[in-house]
Amino acid sequence: MQELVLIQPIRAVETEWAREAATAATRREFEERLAECGRLAFRIARGVLRNTADAEDVAQEALLRAYRRFDRLRDRQRFRCWLVRITFRLALDRARSAKRREQRETLWAQPVPRPTTEDLAASSEFQSHLASAIDELSPKLRLVLLLAAMEGHTTDEVAALLGLPIGTVKSRLFFARKQLAEKLRCHVKNIKTR
Repeated sequence: MQELVLIQPIRAVETEWAREAATAATRREFEERLAECGRLAFRIARGVLRNTADAEDVAQEALLRAYRRFDRLRDRQRFRCWLVRITFRLALDRARSAKRREQRETLWAQPVPRPTTEDLAASSEFQSHLASAIDELSPKLRLVLLLAAMEGHTTDEVAALLGLPIGTVKSRLFFARKQLAEKLRCHVKNIKTR
């Protein structure tokens, strides 16, 4: 009887050590994956929300969710794609929430003055105009444009990251570039007429 009492605690300790070792290995693997693509979460959130503070909050929440659910991820090689999806969905939720809040507060909102043609002539103003033109794109078009044009991913990589067919990625990229060109064409004409 004493042998059973002595053996059970040893087995319990061994299982606890094995569990702790597995947890430590999972944590190390998560940290390695995070080192490869940790900043991507912020860039995706920033691309959708166009607000640094909100993007930081969303990126932190996405990384926390990824950490909590990392042991459930079957294919660890697809961590980058998985993190992009988590971040994109959280950013969309935040954007929708902000939009609803903004609609509720429209009665108290002050109108935003439009910049004059003289103000748009400066190159910093062009960057501002470009940012607002990107803001006007739908979140789906903005994300594809961000990943392909600004992050430098190929259409195949964007399709893999977002889990979309390549044709869908190509069409979204085409429409995003077309809408952006139309919005910037007016700005370029104003500068040339000076």
